[in-house]
Amino acid sequence: MKLEEAREFLKQEFPQVNCVVEDIGPGTARVTQPIDENHLRPGGTVSGPTMMMLADCAAYFAILGHYGKVALAVTTSLNINFLRKPSADRNLLADARLLKAGKRLVISEILVFSQGMEEPVAHATATYSIPPA
Repeated sequence: MKLEEAREFLKQEFPQVNCVVEDIGPGTARVTQPIDENHLRPGGTVSGPTMMMLADCAAYFAILGHYGKVALAVTTSLNINFLRKPSADRNLLADARLLKAGKRLVISEILVFSQGMEEPVAHATATYSIPPA
């Protein structure tokens, strides 16, 4: 799947999601989440659900980069470790890669960063179920 195709797919299939696919390759994806006041929690930091949504979105596009369009691929497990406080005034960036791509299950790893920072703010793993062909 090419980058413009991925962006159009996101717009068509998930219009409620406002993350941006920045890069997509075979089993990899980079996705950003613009941060505004709707994504913040008390204490002036980005909420955990926002980071989880971004990790899930990045994993999904890494899967699309590997398999092509599989709209019915679904998350079966999403685990996240919050490593440090993300910056409230920077967008989030997630890099996802597939660790194992089988016929029915895919396991991915995702690192989430505050844009421009070197250290990740979260580490996630996601397992997806791939529908039968």
